[in-house]
Amino acid sequence: MQTILSCVNQIKQKTDFVPEIALVLGSGLGGFVDKLDVEAVIPYEEIDGFPRSTVEGHAGRFVFGTLGGAKLVVMQGRVHYYEGYPMKDVVLPVRVMRLLGAETVILTNAVGGINEEYRTGDFVAVRDHIASFVPSPLIGQNLPELGERFPDMSQIYDPTLQQLLLMIGKERGIPVHSGVMLQTTGPQYESAAEVAMYRKLGADTVSMSTAVEAIAAKHAGMRVCAINCVTNPAVGSGHAPLSHEEVQAAAKRSADHFATLLTELIRAIDR
Repeated sequence: MQTILSCVNQIKQKTDFVPEIALVLGSGLGGFVDKLDVEAVIPYEEIDGFPRSTVEGHAGRFVFGTLGGAKLVVMQGRVHYYEGYPMKDVVLPVRVMRLLGAETVILTNAVGGINEEYRTGDFVAVRDHIASFVPSPLIGQNLPELGERFPDMSQIYDPTLQQLLLMIGKERGIPVHSGVMLQTTGPQYESAAEVAMYRKLGADTVSMSTAVEAIAAKHAGMRVCAINCVTNPAVGSGHAPLSHEEVQAAAKRSADHFATLLTELIRAIDR
């Protein structure tokens, strides 16, 4: 908790901006910050004790600004468990944004499609997740300043925000599904046998991030929404070999649709 509060205090020394909504941008999706009226930019390396993203395509900075009257703190790039960080550091940024004032968090990421009906460029409004393949971010001493020891996770993702995403997609002609996301540790892509197992478990998409952030956010009392961008369907099941460059390129091709979904969602959120 001391580290979290230190990061919060350092940020407050650089800006007095108080966000209402926190937004985490995944691989290839960082360009959304161009839509904001920017108030302040703080690189992660300027915050002592804050984890730094080492993945290509993740700028590694906080952007504070407004969009349609909403006050946002945006993570332009996240940190991952596979980078070698302990899970408490992976979710530290979400906790920091919560203590800065954000009551709602929108998590975005590039994912592999497990559901065979999904196509590259489709989006998924996450209705639930499977996080049993990664350590819980709540292991260890509980932080009562954030939440209770045994938080309920029966409904992590806000149903109203899910329905808003589906409605926006339908109105704009953008493919948006409702699905279940499964998180693995990475960094390797999943095997064909793993894809088959995940499908049998009920997963629609697979990610190397996001579910643990959602758990930490829910624990801290935040309203949670997650948007998957499908960058490669049916991962590991006989398609061409995958690469991070392919994932980034697919996300960038979907950037316009992503910006439309996110902009209209933010404007529609009750604050």
